[in-house]
Amino acid sequence: MVNLVYKSKDRLLNSPIRAVPRDRTLAAIDVGTNSIHMVVVQIEPTLPSFTIIAKEKATVRLGDRDKKTGQLTPDAIERAIEALKRCQEIAHSLNAEDIVAVATSAVRESPNGHTFLQQVEDELGLSINLISGQEEARRIYLGVLSGMEFSNQPHVMIDIGGGSTELILGDGHEPRTLSSTKVGAVRLSSEFVTTDPISNSEFNYLKAYVRGMLERPTEELQAHLQPGEQPQLVGTSGTIETLASIHARETLGFVPTPLHGYELSLKDLRDIIGRLRKLNCADRQAIPGMSDRRSEIIVAGAIILQEAMDLLGIETLTICERSLREGVVVDWMLTHGLIEDRLRYQGSVRERSVIRTAQKYQIDLEHAERVAKFAVNLFDQIQGSLHEWDDEERELLWAAAILHNAGHFVSHSSHHKHSYYLIRNGELLGYNEIEVETIANLARYHRKSSPKKKHDSYRNINSKKHRRVVDQLSCLLRLAVALDRRQIGAIAEVTCDYHADTKEMHLRLQATHPEDDCALELWSLDQKKDCFEAEYNLTLVPILESAVAVN
Repeated sequence: MVNLVYKSKDRLLNSPIRAVPRDRTLAAIDVGTNSIHMVVVQIEPTLPSFTIIAKEKATVRLGDRDKKTGQLTPDAIERAIEALKRCQEIAHSLNAEDIVAVATSAVRESPNGHTFLQQVEDELGLSINLISGQEEARRIYLGVLSGMEFSNQPHVMIDIGGGSTELILGDGHEPRTLSSTKVGAVRLSSEFVTTDPISNSEFNYLKAYVRGMLERPTEELQAHLQPGEQPQLVGTSGTIETLASIHARETLGFVPTPLHGYELSLKDLRDIIGRLRKLNCADRQAIPGMSDRRSEIIVAGAIILQEAMDLLGIETLTICERSLREGVVVDWMLTHGLIEDRLRYQGSVRERSVIRTAQKYQIDLEHAERVAKFAVNLFDQIQGSLHEWDDEERELLWAAAILHNAGHFVSHSSHHKHSYYLIRNGELLGYNEIEVETIANLARYHRKSSPKKKHDSYRNINSKKHRRVVDQLSCLLRLAVALDRRQIGAIAEVTCDYHADTKEMHLRLQATHPEDDCALELWSLDQKKDCFEAEYNLTLVPILESAVAVN
């Protein structure tokens, strides 16, 4: 029997298992009103977590239905089948053990929707599940939970599709409300927009119609908020990502990668809409990053978002790049017994993502977790006396400590710089962009030079607060690395004894083995203490106490 030890921060979870479950590959397809999307993921059952290894998208416009009959048109069906065939081929090439496909609004409402699904099964052997609006909302919720940390706080999720808009209220537990309303970017553009640029009368009518359609679901959602609760708004879908990308290009000069965690205010959204409504389709299409088909429906989609935010009384939206497709993956994992419950899955989004990244880059987890234990221990002991950082910064330090040696995956030489690059460009879920940048910089400065303004990585931190976090906490990470210099767990315990009168901090060390003089650890501390001493304006004095044997 093998003992699998999973250590999370400063707690150990021991889980005896007979064999390590194999990774599993799954493809999830969303057959939407505007597009067909697929993600192929590699599921790691022991965490549990998944990594997206491939994506595919095709704009097939199933929502362009026959205006007289409401049926899916032969051309749209042909485009959809071709796209699904391509998705199927990609999934098979990546050895996906299963393909889970769901269809939403357009197929749901079409008189020949079931005929289309049968045609797909007959021609491709692919079974597509037709899901209700509520079920679509539930799976969107699961998808968002897989990528964002809610900390038990209420969040409103909005997903603007081609044919419907989903609104969800949840706090990481069971969703409080799930709604699906028949207002979508393709549907509204098709039914209400005949002018280009959109005329004032059509624009105002569209706003009024959307507001009327969203009043009831937003009121129901607000009724499930407790007195004093101020929910955060999370936006998913291509329409919202496109609007955020437009804003990012105009304000930052580039679109962050990933866009996950990017914020867009209602004021800025109104400004964007004010400009988009004055452009014709060709001019909108010329906007960098705007696809041909998106330019046709972006105004209607933007109006939906604006009216929803206005009705909810929420001024800022945060982008989440995970939605229905990822929710389909989570639901599959739930039904296959890979996740015990949603709360467990949500409760450690960040921790699982860090551990998964560490495994991806073949980090020695035993060493990394010893370093992390020392780092957060030092953080805790000097909190209130030498620094005033809180749990949020403690968590960033923990993540950086786990991942500080990621760069060895590339090369031992300058591996701290490689660590920065790998962390910054990896998929750390649950963190926003500035938090990922901070973690990457903390790892980058665990050795060699201290943070300097001339370094590109340090300049990339556009928050003074987070630069200060890197300045102060990278020193702790350096000491933590030194405390496990031989990577054998030579030091069992560390106690900080700060003397404010003499400006000295005694670092009292207890060896794991009584006969060990820990000479290399003491030498390493002496080499790495300069940064700590300069940052905190004190003298560090390491002291090896009389060792006590640890069984």
